[in-house]
Amino acid sequence: MRTAIVLGVGPLEGLGAKLSQRFSRQHHVLVAGKSAEKLAPVVEQVREAGGSAEPLVTDATDERAVQALFAAAGPSLDLAIYNAGNNTPGAIETMDAGYFEASWRVCCFGGFLFGREAARSMKAGGGTVLFTGASASLRGRANFGAFNASKAGLRTFAQALAKECGPAGIHVGHVVVDGPINGDKIRSGYPEYAKKLGDERMISLDGIVDAYEFLYRQPRSAWSFEVDVRTHLEDW
Repeated sequence: MRTAIVLGVGPLEGLGAKLSQRFSRQHHVLVAGKSAEKLAPVVEQVREAGGSAEPLVTDATDERAVQALFAAAGPSLDLAIYNAGNNTPGAIETMDAGYFEASWRVCCFGGFLFGREAARSMKAGGGTVLFTGASASLRGRANFGAFNASKAGLRTFAQALAKECGPAGIHVGHVVVDGPINGDKIRSGYPEYAKKLGDERMISLDGIVDAYEFLYRQPRSAWSFEVDVRTHLEDW
């Protein structure tokens, strides 16, 4: 069986979990993230549905941990998805330097470690590497300087990786998730905001995962680097 890595897995109703579930239909999925407590129910749900998965606690900013993750995947690695990184709002003038650096380390530096190891692992047989982006990947916005810089850096890194690795048969893609995701993070963390938005103004998790699967299934003669996903009501 081919192997897939999904790094950045949190709640059951979250993008990392849904990606793990979708790709476990044809892959053994290494479900990776910082919290063993969050990984366990995702793996259990995958197995109950007949899929194959195992949890691996991994800090995306730790070089040795990321290398160990790819070593565990072995030569059957076919798909690697980098989904780590949370929104980090804040005014630049009052922002602590450590806060900015932490945002960059997870979104951008972690993406570099992940992409480098994916390229090394797939150079012999090809594969697909996908990164999760946001509207912050494309434009700066007041009070989101740390997140903008981090996500924009990840996007341009992914584009450089795509150009370097394409000739080796490695398809690198970037998914811009433009808007709030209809999942546990917003519903549990910001219930009033979620209620105000309603389902129509939050992006469907299954719809986002469809975009990843679309990129994964593209033939080598017609690769896309980027797909963007938003609701029909999003102002963009």
